[in-house]
Amino acid sequence: MYAQETARGPDEGPGGEGDRADQGGRLPILIVDLDGTLLRSDMLYESFWTAFGRDWTVALTAVRALGQGRAALKQRLAETARLETATLPFDRKVLAYIEAWRAKGGRTALVTASDQSLAEAIADHLKVFDEVHGSDGSRNLKGPAKAAFLSEHFGAGGFVYMGDSAADLPVWQQAAKAVTVNASARLRAEAEAVATEVEHLTTVPQSVRPYIKALRPHQWLKNILVFLPMLAGHQFDAATLLLAAAAFVAYSLIASSVYVVNDMTDLNADRAHPRKRHRPFASGEVPLSHGMLMAAGLFTAGAIVSLSVGPSFFAVVCGYFVLTTAYSLHLKRKMVIDICVLAGLYTMRIVAGAVATGIPLSVWMLAFAIFFFLSLAAVKRQAELVDSARRGTLRARGRGYNVGDLPIITMIAIAAGFVSVLVLVLYLDSPDVRVLYKAPIMLWGIGPVLLFWITRTVMIAHRGHMHDDPLVYAARDRVSQICVVLSLGFALAGTL
Repeated sequence: MYAQETARGPDEGPGGEGDRADQGGRLPILIVDLDGTLLRSDMLYESFWTAFGRDWTVALTAVRALGQGRAALKQRLAETARLETATLPFDRKVLAYIEAWRAKGGRTALVTASDQSLAEAIADHLKVFDEVHGSDGSRNLKGPAKAAFLSEHFGAGGFVYMGDSAADLPVWQQAAKAVTVNASARLRAEAEAVATEVEHLTTVPQSVRPYIKALRPHQWLKNILVFLPMLAGHQFDAATLLLAAAAFVAYSLIASSVYVVNDMTDLNADRAHPRKRHRPFASGEVPLSHGMLMAAGLFTAGAIVSLSVGPSFFAVVCGYFVLTTAYSLHLKRKMVIDICVLAGLYTMRIVAGAVATGIPLSVWMLAFAIFFFLSLAAVKRQAELVDSARRGTLRARGRGYNVGDLPIITMIAIAAGFVSVLVLVLYLDSPDVRVLYKAPIMLWGIGPVLLFWITRTVMIAHRGHMHDDPLVYAARDRVSQICVVLSLGFALAGTL
């Protein structure tokens, strides 16, 4: 056996004994797998999630097609999905290997278990393959079926095969040389056991960081809202704090499960965005198959924590999950409905905190929250439209707005924000305040601070400097932090 370890840069080419020309002076043909090898993703999952993001009934269609076999499923999804080939996460180092092979006079072929139509679209885009072979709706070109196909077309030992999974072992057994791509230690050993010559290609480092990034832990800051009923009600005992903390954990787990699903359904839109294209699923850093397991695991963990808090809280969390999933799959594309739903999702966190701790929620807080979060939701859309305008795009990708709507969205952000301050001021003149605060007059200082913060936030979004959720942005912004400290200071002074 001959095994060669490589971790090449993009300008380095193939090497090894199996690369030598035959007696006729020709190199054996290089056969390249698609999923997980040339592409840092899997076309079956790509097709499903892209189609599912546009129409959730695709899941039912997929189940029916699967009854006819995996090849039929792949063909049906290929017909339904609208994949944008140019933005797919190709492995640049694998492409460099292929180009170096061609530069030496070798021929190349893309042979994949993905549907023929998708394989041809990718080959037409890359223009580095002499032949293209994929599944055809009845034959699933994978494992032993692929090995038999390649031996029949190119002869046993007449090709070099580049792959990445255990399904490729029967193919490597028939190849003149096996090239593994980002294979595990176990798969490398298995490849060396069946192939006459092996080359190991490492193109991406193994890290847990992309998986953590996919959870969007920075977005958990929004879940601090579950503590608001406890703070507003001045109930700081250990039992209440523990229930609020459990609510925070449950909401964070459930929210992360939805973020994972949202990112898998938004692949095309994310890859067309200058920043979002670096998200773990869009960039191929985390396989979509892993994302499905992550979403299920996070939801299960969140449900268990929610049930430990109480059945009423669990019901609220389930309502949040249903609404936010509907938002991710459909409602975010609906003009006006989307920002109303976003405001409702923010407000539901406060409701969840009240239900978890058993603290009654006042009408004043609900009214303030609805208008305040409607303002933030409009700011979020405002920032996206400003970004689209700067990139010369008339419509915000995956949204129901165009750049011409920007003045109206900005107006909604300002008006809703100012109304929320008006609700706060009216609340300060209510009898409830005199019960909770010894010096209610000190609370009036919060109003001007909020007016300043809302106006400044809208201006920042207008100038194109807001690249994240407004609450997450505020947590990192020094001026916003000062506004929070001032508001808390006024509230504390009112209790003394």
